[in-house]
Amino acid sequence: MSSVLQLIIEGERLDSAQMAQVLNLSEAEVESEIKRLKAEHVLLGWRPVLNPQCVQEDIIRAVIEVKISPERDGGFDRLAARISQFDAVESCYLMSGSYDLLIFARGADLREVASFVSERLASVSGVLSTATHFMLRAYKEQGHLLLSPNEGGDKPVVSP
Repeated sequence: MSSVLQLIIEGERLDSAQMAQVLNLSEAEVESEIKRLKAEHVLLGWRPVLNPQCVQEDIIRAVIEVKISPERDGGFDRLAARISQFDAVESCYLMSGSYDLLIFARGADLREVASFVSERLASVSGVLSTATHFMLRAYKEQGHLLLSPNEGGDKPVVSP
């Protein structure tokens, strides 16, 4: 991975002086607002949207549906918080429908993700079942189309 890309992933895109100029505020006001947003846990970090096919990282991503039994006096929250602490878990959401938690996980290869699910996740007390779906290709990420210009750029036909 290039050092510039690594810096973008780990850092901020604009510094406070640049933000102040864009927003017509003082640099101190911008820094104060960023500090407040971080302290109140509104701003948790900065993350660019990458096209996984271009980065060519050997990372496997999976979506895992998890059925859990809610704990007495803790409901789903305590168990979801415990599962969220695993390093392999990128995101964890409480869902409505046929399963309780939706987990986005990653690993170096299929075996690592499968091992995480079978040995770590499924063994957590309160986990009733899991269903793992491996992501094969991304077409859109956080509102950004990932298709190359020559790939199906036609918009869907809208009929009256």
